[in-house]
Amino acid sequence: MMAKQARSRAGSAPAAAGGRTGRWHVVERDRAPTMRDVAVRAGVGVGTVSRVVNGGNSVRPQTAARVQAAIDALGFRRNDIARALRPGMNSRMIALLLGDLTNPFYGAIAKTAVDVARAADYAVIVTMVDEDPAGEQRVVHDLLGRRMAGLMIVPDQGDHAYLEATLDAGTPVVFVDRPATGIEADVVLLDNDRGGYLATSHLVAHGHRRVAALVAPSYYTTGQRIRGYRRALRGAGIEVDPSLVVNLPEGSPEAARTATVALLERPDPPTAIFATTNFVCEGALRAAGSAKRPVAVVGFDDFRLADMLPLPATVVAGDVEEMGRRAAVRLLERIGGDSSPARRDVLPVALQARGSGEIAPRG
Repeated sequence: MMAKQARSRAGSAPAAAGGRTGRWHVVERDRAPTMRDVAVRAGVGVGTVSRVVNGGNSVRPQTAARVQAAIDALGFRRNDIARALRPGMNSRMIALLLGDLTNPFYGAIAKTAVDVARAADYAVIVTMVDEDPAGEQRVVHDLLGRRMAGLMIVPDQGDHAYLEATLDAGTPVVFVDRPATGIEADVVLLDNDRGGYLATSHLVAHGHRRVAALVAPSYYTTGQRIRGYRRALRGAGIEVDPSLVVNLPEGSPEAARTATVALLERPDPPTAIFATTNFVCEGALRAAGSAKRPVAVVGFDDFRLADMLPLPATVVAGDVEEMGRRAAVRLLERIGGDSSPARRDVLPVALQARGSGEIAPRG
């Protein structure tokens, strides 16, 4: 059987002037090119390649150009993880990757996570990756190149097996609000299923049998909340009407308002609405406030001034700041050497009855 090797383009012609000539340089197909491969192709030493790769300005322009040409030809990429973990280069920085930073939910997570990290003398880089798996991977790779001691991530819906090498290399990762897929790692969550159940059961207890649900896009959290919604209806002997479960194109107040108006204009409108996020609850309340007949609304996640509205908002909520605190504490434990099995930390939720969810159905 032919050996699993191939001559690199570095060996298809003699090296550039001043370099090694009259020899082949072999690069295995199943490994990434190294600095040595680049050095051989460019006819320079590994130290010269290192200075070019790391932005040094002590290399002659002609030599730097030759090195860069070799990098481009071989597809060389600097091993940022290995570089970050070199002996004597322990980092005091951690990164926090969140969803939409305009959402107070993520702001609350960030506040306590940063407070915990600062108290332990760690700086925190906070960045946003909102439902973009490819973008998440790019940001993570860039952060690792900046020598992060650890990562806290609100994950997107993609496969997170790409982080296996990061964990193996000794950089801990803790997931927040949603579990990752394809990898075993620490995660801190709210009890979303229980929250959906509590919200819907509360509406049913006030006499509602036609309970609509407005579902913001999410691969995990709102899916769990809708599972609780369905469980509560079935437990009360109410058949789930698929037409009352509305999947929104985006989780904005405007999208929720538009969907609520459409629901309430139906010949058989719902008498109550379960809104699966804080932004969705805002939009549903706006539409319900101008409806021809009263509509009960229960949201998930609290939001600013919810208790000061003309009709205060009833919500199911957990301690979001505590979620950020626990994630940061867990990450610091891992950085400190804790090698125990990955842990799933689920925080409880509770219903806060304020008025909007206690309206009884009419007719």
